[in-house]
Amino acid sequence: MKYLDIYIDGASKGNPGHSGIGIIICQGTEVLKNIWRYIGCQTNNVAEYMALIQALEEALMLRADAIVIHTDSELLYRQIKKEYKVKHPNILGLYNQAMHLFSAFKNVSVKHIARQNNRGADKLATKAIKEALKNNPSLKNNLDFVKTG
Repeated sequence: MKYLDIYIDGASKGNPGHSGIGIIICQGTEVLKNIWRYIGCQTNNVAEYMALIQALEEALMLRADAIVIHTDSELLYRQIKKEYKVKHPNILGLYNQAMHLFSAFKNVSVKHIARQNNRGADKLATKAIKEALKNNPSLKNNLDFVKTG
């Protein structure tokens, strides 16, 4: 059985604002992948869900059977655990997509961790935003794209 630990984070500079996702995928003590991606103008909650969805897709491509998702987002954690209802329509679609992806694994666990224990994924999400703004100066003052959630 292939078991992966996955650390996820979404970041938004403003809410909504320029956003990025960060993902670290580990097998045992080995880091298999560091992923960061700019996702446009989003809310932080949308960014957290987009990080989760990309992490699940990556785990499927790595042919994982069992995964543990580590997140510092209390909202995402409690919604996945069904402790909180998902009310916002933009989040509901992402939530449903994540739940569908969860069904592809034999074993899934989601753990809420302290923010200081998720610094790696947080740095990657921030890196995605900084790189996008540096490489595309026209984005800096333009928040009129991909507005959701």
